[in-house]
Amino acid sequence: MKKVFLTGLGGSIAIHTLAHIFHNTDFKIVGTDSFRHKGWTDRVNYMMGEHPEWKDRLTVITHDLVAPFSELTKKKIGHIDYIISMASLSDVEASINNPAEFIQNNVAIAVNMLEYAREIKPEVFIQISTDEVYGASDGKFGHPEWSPIVPSNPYSASKACQEAIAISYWRTYGVPVIITNTMNNFSEMQQGSKYPTMLQKWIEKGETVIVHGKEGDIGTRFYIHSRNKSDALLYILKNLPPHLHTSGEVDKPDRYNIVGDTQLDNLELAQTIARLMGKELKYKFVDFHTTRSGHDKHYGLDGTKLAQLGWKSPVPFEDSLKSTIDWQKANPEWLA
Repeated sequence: MKKVFLTGLGGSIAIHTLAHIFHNTDFKIVGTDSFRHKGWTDRVNYMMGEHPEWKDRLTVITHDLVAPFSELTKKKIGHIDYIISMASLSDVEASINNPAEFIQNNVAIAVNMLEYAREIKPEVFIQISTDEVYGASDGKFGHPEWSPIVPSNPYSASKACQEAIAISYWRTYGVPVIITNTMNNFSEMQQGSKYPTMLQKWIEKGETVIVHGKEGDIGTRFYIHSRNKSDALLYILKNLPPHLHTSGEVDKPDRYNIVGDTQLDNLELAQTIARLMGKELKYKFVDFHTTRSGHDKHYGLDGTKLAQLGWKSPVPFEDSLKSTIDWQKANPEWLA
């Protein structure tokens, strides 16, 4: 039976990764989180309450990854087959307001996780990254894997640093690194500060929605449900063993873009959510991007590579969004 070490366990993406792995495999999971930032014990407690049959397959380690693991903690973790390194501070605005602490935190996480992997020698080390390392797109074409890295803000720079450190451990120490880049996630149990959740709250109350941009010039994003992202991660673990560095070769580790099936601008997202809720949309434009440096108008990834290797999002965008809206309406305490 395989065992996965999943960091950032209490985050809104990781908790869906846990659920997807448990639903579709017999794997065990060791999950770690500091529970100091956006990792919530509430998510873990909710998921385990819904599925008490999973409790024997989950070990929770409370640990801040800016510090190395003690020998005692390593014994609690035990043997590990796969590492999914998901934990990071991940808020652009917070990174702009406090860049040094933000970057130092995410770099320390990468170093400590890769040092741990260097020691235990897992079969796979997946470094979770973001579309934002590539910087802005033109809104028409997505960045393919290994496009130039041009981060626009301290958050995306910190993720680019994590990638660079992971690549160095892949080449120097043989850590079996795979890098994945993903765009905006949404899901049940996501914190209320994320844009899709904010839209639902505003629309439900009949308030005027803020749309960043101006008429004819609105920022765009691809959106993907966290369970679809998790499906891609499991597909990679099961079907795409990592390429290891060959001495003397000019080669690279594997990198995969995990891409949603729909690109929308901010107004289209608001209109879609209002339609799925059966509510009227009232909105106003705020020209956010021209007045605030570090925020990119368009992000985009090219998902051709992973699609050609056989992966496809299992649940269409609107179906995923509708199920998320319905769940949050039935569980309004999560919209706070």
